[in-house]
Amino acid sequence: MPPILLLDLDGTLVDSVPDLLAALDRLLVPLGATPFTRAEVTAMVGDGVPALVSRAFAARAMREPPEAAAAFLADYTPRAAELTRPFPGIAAMLGALSDAGWRLAVCTNKPEAPARALLGSLGLAPHLAAIGGGDSFPVKKPDPRHLLATLEAAGGRAEAAVMLGDHANDIHAARGAGIPAIFAGWGYGPPAMAADAPVAQTPEVVPALAGALLTAR
Repeated sequence: MPPILLLDLDGTLVDSVPDLLAALDRLLVPLGATPFTRAEVTAMVGDGVPALVSRAFAARAMREPPEAAAAFLADYTPRAAELTRPFPGIAAMLGALSDAGWRLAVCTNKPEAPARALLGSLGLAPHLAAIGGGDSFPVKKPDPRHLLATLEAAGGRAEAAVMLGDHANDIHAARGAGIPAIFAGWGYGPPAMAADAPVAQTPEVVPALAGALLTAR
């Protein structure tokens, strides 16, 4: 059984805030909202599209229409990679992990369709054995069953897995699944979200850190 690294997407593999911000502006500004800042949107990321859209309406003290999340997705999905880019060092990290025999899979609360579109557009999809989106299964992070279902789809097992993410949801889901976690210190989440998980300040250190966590199990 090869080792497997489960990867969060937004804030871990890619800086997606520019496209999320642009899509929120396209949704809310015509309704009278003031444009969003990067800091505002960064703080809203991590719990999936419905939560993102609800937080955006709440931030502008506006009533959220029932169709708002669906309208956001319809607009965002085909444009998800216009401004979004992998964080520096991500491509090299994925290559190093693959060369070392790791299997890779994305476990994200972003819906599967835009996640796949984004990963394909950025050339990251060929590295991945599976993509578990926020709507791929009945549950999503921080529910550990989201990680376990993604692991199963990738042909992996919890005893040979490590999770990498930048949000408390990633750490909590990994702990619940009995999987060691690494906190992505370059991502969107504040350092406190790491709890007592080891922090990788750059992607370059992840392969060695993930290997050490597996060896220590």
